[in-house]
Amino acid sequence: MITDPISDMLTRIRNASMVKKTEVRIPYSKLKLAIAKILSQEGYVAAIEKIGTGHGELRITLKYDNGQSIIQNLKRVSKPGHRSYAGYGELPRVLSDHGIAIVSTSQGVMTNKEARKRKLGGEVLCEVF
Repeated sequence: MITDPISDMLTRIRNASMVKKTEVRIPYSKLKLAIAKILSQEGYVAAIEKIGTGHGELRITLKYDNGQSIIQNLKRVSKPGHRSYAGYGELPRVLSDHGIAIVSTSQGVMTNKEARKRKLGGEVLCEVF
């Protein structure tokens, strides 16, 4: 049994990109799909696709540039044993806003930049650059 499915997702992506895999499959959930959509919109992954019906899988196609993964670092911030919340003024600026933080707000999952524009705070799930 996985106690932290988001951390498991990030670890699978990190491990697959380190060994130059073209895609990674993870168990499906709505939150994982929302995180994967943000990674796709921000250009960190090439494509996402839900496979199967119900509790299927999520296929994430990784993106590379000259043999190097676009994702340099993928770090879980809020953990089950130590949740990390931030108001919109305290949201992290990852690499001076060259990277992103993914935040779960009351209006859905979004990047730290989008949450700052909408003046929303929330749980900081992870940082990507």
